[in-house]
Amino acid sequence: MVAAALDLAAATGVRIQARAVTHPQFVADAAADLRNFPRDCWSGQGDYGRAVPSDDRQTMVALDLEGVLVPEIWIAIAEHTGIDELRRTTRDEPDYDRLMGGRVELLERHDLTMGLIADVIASLQPLDGAAEFLHALRSRTQVVILSDTFEQFAAPLMAQLEWPTLLCHRLVVADDRVIGYRPRLADHKRLAVEAIRSLNYRVAAAGDSYNDTAMLQAADTGVLFRAPDHVIEEFPQFPALCAYDELLTALTD
Repeated sequence: MVAAALDLAAATGVRIQARAVTHPQFVADAAADLRNFPRDCWSGQGDYGRAVPSDDRQTMVALDLEGVLVPEIWIAIAEHTGIDELRRTTRDEPDYDRLMGGRVELLERHDLTMGLIADVIASLQPLDGAAEFLHALRSRTQVVILSDTFEQFAAPLMAQLEWPTLLCHRLVVADDRVIGYRPRLADHKRLAVEAIRSLNYRVAAAGDSYNDTAMLQAADTGVLFRAPDHVIEEFPQFPALCAYDELLTALTD
């Protein structure tokens, strides 16, 4: 009977640790358990089978925020105040630290308060079709927003988008004045995508600006969405889309 149990274990790929067996019934029970165990489990197809490597990974989508789901906040501030220099965004300037240094200097020069900026942001709404797109996307897969915006800027717009997960930076505010910013991490979009992929997720990403291209490169699928012509020309390896239905298909197929 011991030989029969060992033969059955060998045929099914089960390793039996050598041990002293003093009761014949133990061996009989072990053999019966092996015979009664569902065969599809031994082949890796059942709920209790061995894990089978697969390319059918779980998915995660990473999205930029401004220009993809909501208006460019700094452009809205520029239009409200008439300060054209504030219209410059990551679509125009690849160096984010230089861009933000110039913005903080302009806010100080023109004596713009955080309260005024908050009023401008409170008047904004998601881009047409963005909320519906995001709702459809979140019904199909997990979504994270990776943005170079700031917690203080994003909160009113996140509420209108039903609070998706957002990873971004934080402004330093004193006496109702923006005096600087605290970056979460340098190159945080790329690092976030690489970290998610290291957890065995398949990552699809979409953005519109220079600061998104490293994230798109790090993802399994990278897509430009409503990007300016010069960004599309400089990064021809990424498909360039303009419609939310196209973007939904590209990120979930």
